[in-house]
Amino acid sequence: MNFPGTFSRMLFAMLLICLHSGSAMAQEAEAAASEPAVKGTFDIIFSGGIFGVAMIILLFLLSLTAAYLVFDHLISIRRNDLMPPGLSDEVRKNLLAGDISTAKQNCNDNPSLLSFVLMHGISELEFGWSSVEKAIEDALAEQSARLFRKIEYLSVIGNIAPMVGLLGTVFGMIVAFQSVAATQGTASAPQLAEGIYQALVTTVGGLIVAIPSIGAFAIFRNRIDQYVAEAAYLSQHVFSPLRRRAKK
Repeated sequence: MNFPGTFSRMLFAMLLICLHSGSAMAQEAEAAASEPAVKGTFDIIFSGGIFGVAMIILLFLLSLTAAYLVFDHLISIRRNDLMPPGLSDEVRKNLLAGDISTAKQNCNDNPSLLSFVLMHGISELEFGWSSVEKAIEDALAEQSARLFRKIEYLSVIGNIAPMVGLLGTVFGMIVAFQSVAATQGTASAPQLAEGIYQALVTTVGGLIVAIPSIGAFAIFRNRIDQYVAEAAYLSQHVFSPLRRRAKK
């Protein structure tokens, strides 16, 4: 057995394996280095520079305001709060009995949309049905306008947020194309694409804030319309005996 020759061949084979492994590892490292690093969510959000960050902060504040308004309206714009159960029946019963002072007291004890309308109608009882009807209509219009003004801020946020996002996007696009002009058009396509997607971040943020705000505004608007219509029906029911007497 030629031991030195066999050992030499084994050593040479091991050397070839090591060289091949090292070459493969070097190629993998070079490929990994050449691949673009995938940015996380926060890296993308805060990649728009100082102006982009300012727009994101403004959109965040608008989203907090919208969330607070939605929560507040969910609590305050409810049927039991606007039209206390049993109030219309109590007031109608007192008016039929001629006890106007007790009817007024019932309204004062239950401040709400319905009590406000009924109080205006009661205050015009001595002038007949026409005056009562006009007072009810005016009170309903006033309360409806008050409730709509309350939810109008959601509509304002829903309209402002996309404009804020668009402002950030336009500014980012200006910066991106300014860099292209400064390099005499030598900026690569990946560099230009990076500037563009950074600019579009604020537009996405604006839409994220605007869409729920406008949706919530539509829901509360329909709810207010429904409650005002119900209050009008209950008011007509309360004063229906007076209307019947006026027609006789």
